[in-house]
Amino acid sequence: MNTVEGTLRAAPDARFAIVASRWNPGIVDALVAGAERALAEHGITAEAIDLVRVPGAWEIPVVAATLAARGGHAAILALGCVVRGDTRHYEHVADGCAQGLMRVAVQHRVPVLNGVLAVEDHAHARERAGGVHGNKGEDIALAALEMTDLWRKL
Repeated sequence: MNTVEGTLRAAPDARFAIVASRWNPGIVDALVAGAERALAEHGITAEAIDLVRVPGAWEIPVVAATLAARGGHAAILALGCVVRGDTRHYEHVADGCAQGLMRVAVQHRVPVLNGVLAVEDHAHARERAGGVHGNKGEDIALAALEMTDLWRKL
């Protein structure tokens, strides 16, 4: 059996895009910092990272699609935070964002990593943005590195 898998290594000329929402800035900024730190720890320079800010999670997929269509990025990392409220708006935004990101990945054949937290409350968000559950921005960055390496092998 032939097994193909990626490692935490990106091509020397690889560029990464981070599309991050400005909504819930304390959480999202921690996710962005975690992603940038993880990429840097694996040899990705700040000059090889494009950070694009959007108003909220709803706007992330269309910007990811625009970046993917232009090409030039080995992977696109989506970072945001949607917190459940008293209405169904939470479900619309979180589900729509996730489905949109998947469509971008499949349509453009580029790794698109979903680091948009969909949480019950701000305490849960903090736990995933550097708290007891680690930093999901770091996790997404590591997955992006693995996927870009896998992409080359495939």
